[in-house]
Amino acid sequence: MGSKWRKAKLALGLNTCLYVPQTAEESSSPSPNGVVASRHSDAVSSSSLLSPTGVVSERRPTTPTPSSSGLKTGTKSSKRTCAICLTTMKPGHGHAIFTAECSHSFHFHCITSNVKHGNQICPVCRAKWKEVPFQNPASGLSRGIPRINPVNWPQDDAWMTVLRQIPPPRVDVSRPITSLFHTPEPAIFDDDESLDNQPDISMNKASVEDQTSNNNCIGIIEVKTYPEVPAVKRSSSHDNFSVLIHLKAPLTSARQNGSRIPVSQNSRASVDLVTILDVSGSMAGTKLALLKRAMGFVVQNLGPSDRLSVIAFSSTARRLFPLRRMTDTGRQQALQAVNSLVSNGGTNIAEALRKGTKVLVDRNSKNAVCSIILLSDGQDTYTVSSPGGIHPRTDYQSLLPISIRSNNAAGLHIPVHTFGFGADHDAASMHSISEVSGGTFSFIEAENVIQDAFAQCIGGLLSVVVQELNVTIECVHQSLQLGSIKAGSYKTSMMTDARMGSIDVGDLYAEEERDFLVTMNIPVDESSNVMSLVKVRCLYRDPITKEMVNLNEAGEVTIKRPEVVGQLLVSMEVDRQRNRLHAAEAMAEARVAAENGDLAGAVSLLESCRRVLSETPSARAGDRLCVALSAELKEMQERMGNRRAYEETGRAYVLSGLSSHSWQRATARGDSTDSTSLLQSYQTPSMVDMVTRSQTMLLGNPSPRRTLSSVKSFPAKSRPH
Repeated sequence: MGSKWRKAKLALGLNTCLYVPQTAEESSSPSPNGVVASRHSDAVSSSSLLSPTGVVSERRPTTPTPSSSGLKTGTKSSKRTCAICLTTMKPGHGHAIFTAECSHSFHFHCITSNVKHGNQICPVCRAKWKEVPFQNPASGLSRGIPRINPVNWPQDDAWMTVLRQIPPPRVDVSRPITSLFHTPEPAIFDDDESLDNQPDISMNKASVEDQTSNNNCIGIIEVKTYPEVPAVKRSSSHDNFSVLIHLKAPLTSARQNGSRIPVSQNSRASVDLVTILDVSGSMAGTKLALLKRAMGFVVQNLGPSDRLSVIAFSSTARRLFPLRRMTDTGRQQALQAVNSLVSNGGTNIAEALRKGTKVLVDRNSKNAVCSIILLSDGQDTYTVSSPGGIHPRTDYQSLLPISIRSNNAAGLHIPVHTFGFGADHDAASMHSISEVSGGTFSFIEAENVIQDAFAQCIGGLLSVVVQELNVTIECVHQSLQLGSIKAGSYKTSMMTDARMGSIDVGDLYAEEERDFLVTMNIPVDESSNVMSLVKVRCLYRDPITKEMVNLNEAGEVTIKRPEVVGQLLVSMEVDRQRNRLHAAEAMAEARVAAENGDLAGAVSLLESCRRVLSETPSARAGDRLCVALSAELKEMQERMGNRRAYEETGRAYVLSGLSSHSWQRATARGDSTDSTSLLQSYQTPSMVDMVTRSQTMLLGNPSPRRTLSSVKSFPAKSRPH
């Protein structure tokens, strides 16, 4: 009977094998021969089924691998482990065990919680149950939180590794939505878990002043300034003279001590994170399994002071649980909720964003950092265009609540980092959502990159060291006026007399860098040998102490005014940033041409930009950023080769690149988050470390995969390996 059941599951595409970590109780229990059982014995026994010889390879795949013969399930180990809470099931330990009609067993309180969330499908084999368990509400449980046994999760455990491709079932958008989306929710989401021992916000200002120098590290943020050329002849003027302002955020506490281990919870700002996950019908199969695994990684890497809430959406949206601290119990409950997700229905991104925003707007207490992560593999079928598609709309901003748009006067700063999954997602809407909210847009082309893409994002969010950063540029010489401030997507402003301007930078991750070009017209000046151009000031909040830091004399730019000037070399730093801006402008123009149907013109624009870049001083010197820009432009040319290629991957690739350059922040593009790639020019060391952890976390053991090194958009000191 067992063999027939396995064959039936294989035919239906329901045969999956999941690895779950053992608890401390299991790992410490002696084996029959008296030796302590290995914590990876279950994984080895399951993985051995992949090979006819039963030999397990040293390097197991971290991503789903197709199997022509299928995998067996129901091993002795899996029968001892509840697939929902990932803890052991042993008779006589005070927990009732429920065995479903498909023969899989679970803790009774776990499966009743699973059913309460609307899931009537077996979490292991996905068989539809005719009978489901029900548990009456227990007294003494506040806010309806189920009774859960805390688990001491090892920090680097792999909780779920999918070992074969799950063929997606046929999608039926008209199917009724599971009851998960129809259970009542509170009118106000003020049921977030309280924060303990959080410091009060202080409006004190710490003024840091030091001697002025172009290459001086003042206070915490490092500020450097570079004039286009060091001197301008007294009797000559110079129009559109460029000055580069370079900022670099400080290191985290652990890195200041030369350590590469993750920083402790007390040495970084805590995060309130809302993840909005697409569980529409198109996410069925491998996509949903990989999404659950990626969410498991996120849960495992949040600290006990970080809080997480999950919104699942298809034709409607549902909050799975309120903002909850990721303690051991919180992690366990979060994993249960994510594991209960099933896929069907349409795609209602607008309602999901409204609900996710409401979680952060209604919360009673606030962590220093907050953000939303949105993942979808489809197009909104309810707001941008009606389900029937009769009156399609292109007002993508309507998907985002007004309260968190970056140009909103309410002052709420809640960036939405969007992830477009696969070839069918609406890249234009996802890019618009991220751009308007101050987040980034990542394009996940390959399914197996989803966890690494999430890892890169949270690697940044968990390393915020600067908030509310505002940079002010003020002219010093009485005859000077600012011409332009080139800051990408960052909001800039300028006084009516053009003597002063500012850039709202916002948050910076640890060791993150920003480069802004300011232009001005240099007049004739016979009065002195030295001319002061502009002063730079910085004002920002320290997210840990909550104090405002004011760098009044962050930097002053001066040039020489000799009577005779020889041949001058253009600053390499200024030249490479000009190249970056030129490349970004070419990408934007090429995208407009492609959207208008002129793919040949788009390719020509990119090729022309490549030729111009190759002739610049920094490119001739072999500058790494210029090499990366050239490679990126070439890749975009290939993805614009024909209409089909552009529609499938080209548009998303270009938009993700534009998002990265406009915010000067790393995004996942195509099928890689590898920092050794030339395209990852904005990855911070914290991002690299988190991606490395994702890529090496295989069945709990870091495997000797490739070593990642950070690629900088600006010359940086080499990092220890």
